[in-house]
Amino acid sequence: MACVYIPSLMQKLSNGISQIEVDGQNVREVIDNLDLKFPGIKDKLVENKGPIPKLKSSISVAVDGQITNVGLIQKISPNCEIHFLPAIAGGS
Repeated sequence: MACVYIPSLMQKLSNGISQIEVDGQNVREVIDNLDLKFPGIKDKLVENKGPIPKLKSSISVAVDGQITNVGLIQKISPNCEIHFLPAIAGGS
């Protein structure tokens, strides 16, 4: 199972839990399974506007320390670490 780190701003939905092991073969499945345990988390992470759900633009996901640019379809290994982070933008 993947070890998912829940951002502090979402821990009110997880009853204060900051990390949990969750099944899934890609980020989408992990989020779906996380939402089964903690309803409402998916709404904070996923944008369902349009035909294909995607991560909200304000969220980035890191798998094993690497920010992914493929979002929900990022494949994961059974023992990986997943972090949901505020997206960083700006600069020149």
